[in-house]
Amino acid sequence: MANEKILIVDDDKNICELLRLYLNKEGYQISLAHDGQAAVDTFEQQHPDLVLLDVMMPKMDGWEVCRRIRAAGDTPVIMLTAKGETFDKVLGLELGADDYVVKPFDAKEVVARIKAVLRRCSAGEENRDGIIRYDNLSVDMSRYELKVKDKVVDAPPKELELLSFLASHPNRVFTRDQLLDEVWGFEYYGDSRTIDVHIKRLREKLEGASDQWSLKTVWGVGYKFEVKD
Repeated sequence: MANEKILIVDDDKNICELLRLYLNKEGYQISLAHDGQAAVDTFEQQHPDLVLLDVMMPKMDGWEVCRRIRAAGDTPVIMLTAKGETFDKVLGLELGADDYVVKPFDAKEVVARIKAVLRRCSAGEENRDGIIRYDNLSVDMSRYELKVKDKVVDAPPKELELLSFLASHPNRVFTRDQLLDEVWGFEYYGDSRTIDVHIKRLREKLEGASDQWSLKTVWGVGYKFEVKD
């Protein structure tokens, strides 16, 4: 049985209670918040393992809550939204949401999405020795060494740093500007297309290494290190 803490944020109390019922059965510890400010306060007090976050709420909308959660760290966020427009999905991913579910939804689907996101995040946390490992892939940032199928592959520092950053956040989408900030730093003022060049070179080096993960383009948004469940 699961024992992770999940914060459910929605101003519709019926939705909260329905999700609480399903998630309690799975063994999760549940906290509820019904507006954006309460969500931030509860998050800061309880440090949940995952947040289910509605978009349209009083006092503070879900976008702003997501910004604040992401500023505090890497706690996974699944957005709940009644809006199905592409713009909303893209905005959620740009803000660092790990997944989104469009209302009306099946509670069982939400439970499945939660389990999948928590699995991905735990996979990224297993690498405490500084070495990121996936099937046929090893990125050792203490030695700046890339291995593909147990063979050392030459890669310049920025390629390794970019791959390391993406692989440390599996299945999370980052915009080019976010990647420039995280890997190149805020002092970098160059063309964001440098990300495209580095991704292309990495793909050439990683081609055919595994069918369990890949560097994926999310059109109109950016890139992610996709890991299959």
